[in-house]
Amino acid sequence: MTPASVTAFCPGHISGYFKRVDGRDPATTGSLGAGIVISEGVMATVTPAERSSVVVRVRSREGAPAEVSRSSPPLASALENLGVSVAVETSCRLPISAGFGLSAAALLATLTATNRLLDLGLSADEIAEVAHETEVIFRTGLGDVAACQGGGRVVRTGPGIHGSIRRSFDLDAPVCAVSFGPIHTPDVLGSPAQMAQVSAAFPERQPETFTDFFACCREFSAKSGLETPAVQRVLAECDRHRIPAAMTMLGEGIFAYGDRACDVLRPFGEVYKMGMADAGVRIVEAVA
Repeated sequence: MTPASVTAFCPGHISGYFKRVDGRDPATTGSLGAGIVISEGVMATVTPAERSSVVVRVRSREGAPAEVSRSSPPLASALENLGVSVAVETSCRLPISAGFGLSAAALLATLTATNRLLDLGLSADEIAEVAHETEVIFRTGLGDVAACQGGGRVVRTGPGIHGSIRRSFDLDAPVCAVSFGPIHTPDVLGSPAQMAQVSAAFPERQPETFTDFFACCREFSAKSGLETPAVQRVLAECDRHRIPAAMTMLGEGIFAYGDRACDVLRPFGEVYKMGMADAGVRIVEAVA
């Protein structure tokens, strides 16, 4: 029996450093880099509809959802690519366009739920291919879809969803973050000069431990030209307290690790506390 609605969840992804790789088409274009797949992400509920529609909500600290948009060009494009129509409602707690990989999470959650609702018979790889190509076309991300297919601290050494990914599950303390606002991802990814500086800042080594991961991220952000004065002030405070921390890519914010991280970040704004995700996108509920 066809469900009346299906809900799927996809974790977000905080990227610490990256390097664009231009392929022959969107499927082979992507990035190398490293980051953390986080326990916070996007919940997407889809229901049958004659015409596709999208409602985007962000939950407050108290959990109350507030509608922030009634459109999402990437989601609309992905659904059109599949030749289907559904009504979509997405919900998240983290700020949008702030370096938490929520565009990729929204695509993966929505397409996974739609696949189940309409019994499309798509594999997880086929869903990820559509999501990744949509991200590349809209310049909303390059490597988040690949990372969000699973959990852990990830190091991506190949572009696209079939590129080589090493996942380490070595973060058992909280990951905390503050955000000062978005960095318009399409502007950065679409700027040849900015991308050249970002590529030159890419670390030559692959981090084996979370300590070295944060060191690589710090080296990258310092050389990339993406750090802002606000970001630099928070990083300096984290250094003073010996808290591993780095800039969120791409967003004007900081993520830090450890039991004391939230306390150190609290004077700088609202703190988002989360953990490392142990799995990727998944169906949460199918209502008959």
